[in-house]
Amino acid sequence: MSTYAATTVPTQFVEANGIRFAYRRWGNRSGFPLVFNQHFTGNLDNWDPAVLDGLAKEREVIIFNNAGVASSTGEVPTTFAGMAKNAEAFIDGLGLKEIALLGFSIGGMVAQQITLDRPELVRKLILVGTAPRNHDAGNGQGHITPETAAIFGATYNPPENLWLKVFFTDSEMSQAAGREFLKRYMSRTENGDAPINDKVAPAQIAAIGQWGTHPGERFAYLRNIKQPTLVVSGDHDVIVYTVNSLYLVKNMPNAKLILYHDANHGSWYQNHENFVFEANRFLAGYGATAETSVRAQSASQ
Repeated sequence: MSTYAATTVPTQFVEANGIRFAYRRWGNRSGFPLVFNQHFTGNLDNWDPAVLDGLAKEREVIIFNNAGVASSTGEVPTTFAGMAKNAEAFIDGLGLKEIALLGFSIGGMVAQQITLDRPELVRKLILVGTAPRNHDAGNGQGHITPETAAIFGATYNPPENLWLKVFFTDSEMSQAAGREFLKRYMSRTENGDAPINDKVAPAQIAAIGQWGTHPGERFAYLRNIKQPTLVVSGDHDVIVYTVNSLYLVKNMPNAKLILYHDANHGSWYQNHENFVFEANRFLAGYGATAETSVRAQSASQ
């Protein structure tokens, strides 16, 4: 069991595929580790420590910067398929053979692609505030919602107040949760990650546009993601519309949905204690999924 916490764990580096990946890993080393894929323009410091440490009590957690992001070298691909290949190289570079995979926002799009590429690698999948290919983004440009464009186009003082609009609704309860989140978010005071450069956002935006315009039957590829999957969303997500989580669950053969009330894109941060409980329960195998139900029926016959 690691004695580190999210705010104290050191940054390490591993070379893979010509890229020097920055990562942090800590937690209980029983079972398979949980690898996190980050949101738009996020780095190692842009996770909620309460979520990370809550999950680390049960299993090892690994966060990393994909190629070209913050303290990792290389270039940011303009497709999620390219980002997935780099993430797979990172996972292989650590020598991991079986993992659980978590993806938040665009990280969930990358996580879907990793699972399609390497189904033998991924035991379980958690998708938070994310969307399938050909997702709904209203009348936004480049498959980015109009609300996203407005929120990221505004200025904030202090700058971190951006996340109060991105992750939380305007209700008094949600904003109060947001202020508590910011305290946790800002709580790492030493050995912070490098900032992102100005090439990251345009490449990630291009990848979102490409993800939204895949040819062929809409959502058909989701039938190939057979791993037990936990889908999480807020009922008022204006960054990745909530309906996209419904599309995921309706088209994946082994998925279930948690939908949080009065919650925006950061629903799992607003409800971090409940999310940690549900995620740990899901990862440990409690609660019947289609896979475990079939196995139980077979064993009883």
